[in-house]
Amino acid sequence: MKITSIECYPVWGGGRNFFFVVVDTDEGISGVGESGLTGRELAVQGVIEHFKSFLIGQDASRIEHLWQTMYRGGFFPAGKIACSAISAIDIALWDIKGKALGMPVYELLGGRCRDRVVCYPHCQRATIEELVENAQRHVEEGWKFVRWGLSDAQAHEVLEPARAVRQAIREFEALRQALGDEVELCFDIHTRLDPPDAIRLCNAVEPYHPFFMEDPIRSESMESLRVVRQHVSTPLAVGEQFAGKWEFRQVIEEELADYARIDLCIVGGISEARKIAGWCETHYIKLATHNPLGPVSTAACLHLNLACSNVAVQEQPRKPGTVLTDVVPVQVEWKDGYLLPPARPGLGIEFDRDAARAHPFQMAELPHLRREDGSVTNW
Repeated sequence: MKITSIECYPVWGGGRNFFFVVVDTDEGISGVGESGLTGRELAVQGVIEHFKSFLIGQDASRIEHLWQTMYRGGFFPAGKIACSAISAIDIALWDIKGKALGMPVYELLGGRCRDRVVCYPHCQRATIEELVENAQRHVEEGWKFVRWGLSDAQAHEVLEPARAVRQAIREFEALRQALGDEVELCFDIHTRLDPPDAIRLCNAVEPYHPFFMEDPIRSESMESLRVVRQHVSTPLAVGEQFAGKWEFRQVIEEELADYARIDLCIVGGISEARKIAGWCETHYIKLATHNPLGPVSTAACLHLNLACSNVAVQEQPRKPGTVLTDVVPVQVEWKDGYLLPPARPGLGIEFDRDAARAHPFQMAELPHLRREDGSVTNW
């Protein structure tokens, strides 16, 4: 079964772009993958153009061999851009293999370890009152978790750490009081704080029992993450910006986090994610897969999580079937806060190329945050 073509589909979804890749074979079986490098989609497309020169004509079933070729074939080790390109192609190859064998991908990964995968939504707000109302509405719909992130209530494009920390503490108090003890609270610091402020925030919200505090500091320094880890007791979730197993190495080996935020669409696809998952298992680190993306990413994460023993929760910003329904007309199923196992072969979804072409890429930049003095801070 030879690869005959690789097509990129950067799709404008209204407010943001999604980036899909379709791999075709000479047996008429195609697979779809997704890349996660939001805001730099054209860079990923450029890498895939290079990959085409040696992938077309290759045996699509040799997934690991092709992964190694893509990662190591350019002499320079793949970074985040190249790993995001590898991710999309790798996911598509798993989709092809599942379809060729007539099995869901999770069966190829060893079969189901669980009957369903719990997930959490994104809760939006402008005020604490709106946050509480939004969270209550999600809980009424059946979600078991709520998630929100660090912000500065006084200005949309400005984040002052001290003010944002105080705001977050008030939000934790309000949510725990409104939702009770059964609903899990996930909080995303989003790499926006330096260690002293992150430590202060994590310690201050410990009485409200967060499920995890995500990305407490920037991801460049594991030594600084170690400092945070030594000073807080709240569970930490880290890894959504990591590409490849090597960037996870220190976090896992030194147990600097309790939850691994593996992004299948950046880390290197299903092939790389399953290796990292097994490594995490040896350190009692659970998966909290990062999935702020589209329906293909949702399906890929679901298959991995169904087949892994050490899974905590999957990120799911919104219910499946509520975005890009023309581009991906068949999506995975959600019920009462859980994603359910697909019965269809491969990823269990469908991709409409004509619909994808009808939503062409639009140049868009992610938001930029600054401090009050005008200096740059992480978004």
